Amino acid sequence: MKKILVFMAFFIGLHLNAGLINGIAITVNDYPITLEDIDNKMTELKVTKNSAVTALIDEALYQQSIEKYSINVDNFDVDNYIEKIAKNNKMSSYEFKNAVKQQEDYDAFIEKIKLQLRHQKLTSAISTNNLIMANEEDLKIYYNNNISQFKIAKKIDAIQYSSKDKTILDQLKLNPLLVNENLTVKNDTFDIDTVSPQMKYILSQTNAKTFSSIFPENQTYNMVFVSKKSNIEDIPFETVQDNIFNTIMTQRENEYLKNYFENLKVTAEIKFLK
Repeated sequence: MKKILVFMAFFIGLHLNAGLINGIAITVNDYPITLEDIDNKMTELKVTKNSAVTALIDEALYQQSIEKYSINVDNFDVDNYIEKIAKNNKMSSYEFKNAVKQQEDYDAFIEKIKLQLRHQKLTSAISTNNLIMANEEDLKIYYNNNISQFKIAKKIDAIQYSSKDKTILDQLKLNPLLVNENLTVKNDTFDIDTVSPQMKYILSQTNAKTFSSIFPENQTYNMVFVSKKSNIEDIPFETVQDNIFNTIMTQRENEYLKNYFENLKVTAEIKFLK
């Protein structure tokens, strides 16, 4: 789920004067792009002026399409999306939200979801009846060609750290040899099929030889260092076929959308003011 999709663009040369009226440098179908917008985009993306202008034109066309098709994402859409993800991970919405909060800033996570849902709705509106739906044969071909993506460790050796003081666990990540009387350390082997949904999510997301995020459980802060993952098994096709369908259709939608915006740019009225 990150930023508004940046589409393929023409290389555009700019020769802008400092004395542009009201600071407007470019208009895209009468949508203004200012000198300040360009400077800010250069700083944000750490790119040249030409690349910043290209990105801003793409974003202007994207926003105009959002408005044209009256695309809106509300809290109901977000809640439904979260519930679906939680269900796929065999977690309640509450458990999933708590797991996310241990991984990243939750408000930023929600904003990413809104952008993604907005993009999905726009894609659906633009590509209605123009996309070939993935069939079961497509799904199985993808599964067989990408089988490394569909594996899970059934046995995980890990060191579990617990403390009432979260800062101790933060310090432990910087100094794995840290010894503290308020830190409990336990070597454990987890069976992925018997742990709690939250622990399953965290262990699955944590690579071997790395620390997990810090998460609350049993009224303490916890963290695990995954020492080894073993008993690797393929996830059955039936379990992941819905995710594969979504992946394939997202690829097809993005390709369609890229072509749509390339054509839209050709017909757009883009003016460079001097």
